[in-house]
Amino acid sequence: MKDEKRFMQDVGMSELPFPMKVLSRDNENGQHTIAKISIAARIMHEFEARWIDKFIQIVHQHRESLGTESLKGNILDYMKELNATKVKVDFSYPFFIEKRTPVSNDPCLVRYMCTFSASVSKSDLKPKTSMKITVPCITSYPASDVDKPGGLFGQLSNVDIEVQSQKDIFPEDLIEIIDKHALVPMYSFLTEEDQAHVINKVHSEKKSSVVMVDEIKEELANLRDIEGYSVTCSNFGMLHSYNTFIGTAKSMWIPLS
Repeated sequence: MKDEKRFMQDVGMSELPFPMKVLSRDNENGQHTIAKISIAARIMHEFEARWIDKFIQIVHQHRESLGTESLKGNILDYMKELNATKVKVDFSYPFFIEKRTPVSNDPCLVRYMCTFSASVSKSDLKPKTSMKITVPCITSYPASDVDKPGGLFGQLSNVDIEVQSQKDIFPEDLIEIIDKHALVPMYSFLTEEDQAHVINKVHSEKKSSVVMVDEIKEELANLRDIEGYSVTCSNFGMLHSYNTFIGTAKSMWIPLS
């Protein structure tokens, strides 16, 4: 009778705030941050509420080595301690980089939201990892007309980029790719000279979100360390009450057509 009660369950917890150190290209010791931890496990047990306590206990057991760099190894411990057939762990956190303004070259800190994920299953004990980051920027509004005086104007765009790789992918690298192909990158501070430069660029050059996404896709496709990726750009126009988006993806199993 007891065996008849055994069935597969997906259990977990989400958004547990926890201090940790995350991977950074510009800081070899990593960047300290506060992440929100989510863990999901597939288990063959009769579900009991105390299982949630087990998740919290495991996090605290690994607190000294908790971070994006150590997650590839720790996730195997999670699966063993939970006696699970599959485990997925997400670290969602703010990441800060120092950027220089375009004209005055003044330093400013810009925040980006990242999610580092790892998953493993008993059928394949090789952990799979991915890095996702949201990067705001400015692109040209689709109805802009370069041939009309004052016909060019911009819109806020959010680029969500996620990459899958067996090697370390740094947030700084992904941010630089997007900033390079955007009409104007995002800054947290601009002097009057910087503001004049940005305004002039928005009204004199055209770079649509479609063109930007295509350029980002081409660059990612030529990086050998990246096995799969997705790029989605959401656009917030000023002249309507809805948002638009464009996206493209290449999984590690299906080649880009």
